[in-house]
Amino acid sequence: MSLRKNQLVDGEIYHIFTKSIEGFSIFNSPKDFSRMANLFYFYSFKNMPCKFSVYMKKEKEKENEKSFFSQNDKIIKIIAYCIMPTHIHLVLQQVETEGVSTFMNRVLLSYTKYFNLKYKRKGPLWESRFKNVLVLSDEQLLHLTRYVHLNPVTAFLVNTPLNWKFSSFNEYIDSNDSIKVCDFRDFLDINQQEYKKFVEDNTDYQRTLGKLKKLLLE
Repeated sequence: MSLRKNQLVDGEIYHIFTKSIEGFSIFNSPKDFSRMANLFYFYSFKNMPCKFSVYMKKEKEKENEKSFFSQNDKIIKIIAYCIMPTHIHLVLQQVETEGVSTFMNRVLLSYTKYFNLKYKRKGPLWESRFKNVLVLSDEQLLHLTRYVHLNPVTAFLVNTPLNWKFSSFNEYIDSNDSIKVCDFRDFLDINQQEYKKFVEDNTDYQRTLGKLKKLLLE
């Protein structure tokens, strides 16, 4: 595996983006989206206690207690994410050297195998290497999470991020949300109602500024 031109630095936070080949729809059912969210959590750890298929079986049977993962054994920390039909956004902190690259390689390869088997296809699923942008300040981080959570609204898939179940938005605003993928509280002091308003009040503005995506990714 060749090294990236600009190596990612331990302790730094990055906006990670990758998309499917030629805008191909790769998440076509709630099960597809849910699988990717579980891959995010599973592969954020350095040492997995079982195969992903075993983990999913336990998850399905409600036997899985995520506490069997060592919280001190992560290669990355997930701050925010959004899974779209053709692409994914992640906000990650690299904890261990090469952690982001290792995490992304494992996640994307695992999902490709699942997708190709399920939909009876062959070949690559993702377009080249993932893109990354360094987050330079707490303010940028906060606005970036809003951008990520508003992605499905900007794309007119839903009218409010509350209605998109395939992002971390509900983790941010609901302490009882069942899926806990993110470690955002290690980085952001969030008041749930204030954050909800902060995101939703920007809906029309972000829809108008479609160029914001380009600014954040270049």
